[in-house]
Amino acid sequence: MTLTGHCLCNRTRFELDPPFLFVGHCHCESCRRQTASAFTTFIGVEQGQWRWTGAPPVRYESGPGRTRWFCAGCGAPAAYANEVDSPGEMHFYAALLDDPEAVVPEMNFHPEEHLSWAFDAPSLPVYRRDGE
Repeated sequence: MTLTGHCLCNRTRFELDPPFLFVGHCHCESCRRQTASAFTTFIGVEQGQWRWTGAPPVRYESGPGRTRWFCAGCGAPAAYANEVDSPGEMHFYAALLDDPEAVVPEMNFHPEEHLSWAFDAPSLPVYRRDGE
């Protein structure tokens, strides 16, 4: 089943065709800085198994052979490719899926770089907008 996703402003859209290479959390510093989050979750897809269906995103070369795509409208990160370590793959952000529950992470990347406080979330108090 093809999965679809989009950025915050809905300008950059994509489709992904299974089978996926992996679904996993990345804890590396560069992904944290690019997403402004403690970690991000990627879906690895072989080239040719995905397509942009909305406005193509903007490219940023974050290092030799490393490209990050993001929406030119809202700035949301859309995808990442690393031709040095994972040639022939594109990595899409699972949180951008129309149904993020359609995938389940099965591994962690760069766990040695994880933030110690990132895994305490389930034990923290819960704030609810309704005041409960």
